[in-house]
Amino acid sequence: MTTGSFFLLGAALMLFGCVGGDDSGPPPLETVPEIDLERYTGEWFEIARYPNRFQRDCPASKATYTLLPDGELEVLNQCYDRGYRNLLRSVKGKARVVEPGTNAKLKVTFFRPFSGDYWIICLGDDYEYAVVGHPDRKYLWILSRSPEMPEELYNRITDKLKKQGYDPRRLIRGEEPGDRNES
Repeated sequence: MTTGSFFLLGAALMLFGCVGGDDSGPPPLETVPEIDLERYTGEWFEIARYPNRFQRDCPASKATYTLLPDGELEVLNQCYDRGYRNLLRSVKGKARVVEPGTNAKLKVTFFRPFSGDYWIICLGDDYEYAVVGHPDRKYLWILSRSPEMPEELYNRITDKLKKQGYDPRRLIRGEEPGDRNES
């Protein structure tokens, strides 16, 4: 299987996981109270993520969300080489709201009939950052409108994640402009 095929397969599995199990785990994952989908649309750069095999060999990622007339979101995930110079691979999917009262819980589909949970668990007041998680806490992404995030903000977010039952030590940082190797 080619690297591109792994990425596409991984995207389909990206937000999957088994929910349930014993009661000794963390409390239920909390989402933000409300999302304005129009404000959420646009480009998001990955600042950090939990490691996963479908994003291996992907040092710089971004996602673009477009609101469709039927209320769903088109999702375009893109993986770039260092410095965002060359697109390595991409995949398109759709996200649908599963909790209309808040718009904070979505199901993302890259390959029908498979879908995965996409829960928005933190959001900046001006939609300048977002944190996406999964109820089993197997997946986690910290996103920003720009490829850079101030360290103080990153630390505040990771403190909030601890309270949600995530282990910030597992996060791997995405590429930031200061990290780019232009050679």
